[in-house]
Amino acid sequence: MDEKASVVLVNGLWLNSLALQPLALRLRRTGFRVFPFSYPSVRCDLHSNADRLQAFLAEVPGETVHWVGYSLGGIVIRALFHFHPQQRPGRIVYLGSPQQGSLAGESIMRSPVGRQMGGRSLSDLVAGQVRRWGWPPADTGVIAGSRALGLGRLVARLTTPSDGTVLVDETDVPDAQDRVVLPVAHSAMLFSPLVARQINQFLRNGRFVH
Repeated sequence: MDEKASVVLVNGLWLNSLALQPLALRLRRTGFRVFPFSYPSVRCDLHSNADRLQAFLAEVPGETVHWVGYSLGGIVIRALFHFHPQQRPGRIVYLGSPQQGSLAGESIMRSPVGRQMGGRSLSDLVAGQVRRWGWPPADTGVIAGSRALGLGRLVARLTTPSDGTVLVDETDVPDAQDRVVLPVAHSAMLFSPLVARQINQFLRNGRFVH
């Protein structure tokens, strides 16, 4: 891979690029050029946010562009490759991303107030739109959390291993090159040195440290 590769970070639901700064700083210290991308997760649907991400890429340099998608951000990356498949080579890390749907998201969207709070991108995920898409043709790594501390426990019964918001099983990507389950909670992933080291390892070598 290109030593001067760029890394695009994509935030999750209700967040913006400020939440990505701790992870961005750690990855920059390893030598990557890092570009946090923020999108209106509530106001816009997945197609619109994929279009926004495609426009953002015009400002991202490098022949190699890697991707790190946190939570719903991983779904936006998948939407990008669905609606704009011609992308530069690079690897993808999904970080606590509900690629197989979201039990917590389904619970949120059951009430009118929840649907207003969850917004259009989460609505697309819960409706099953994403499951009809293919997987991006890139080496993919999956990081899931196993410390069940998170807001998801307030809205849904997460009875199997989870990070407190996303079930470990919901992060599954059938064709992933590697996956690792770490003892972190969903909200802690963006601040964890352990998570940052594993991301760096996969982006450089295509494998996590086990």
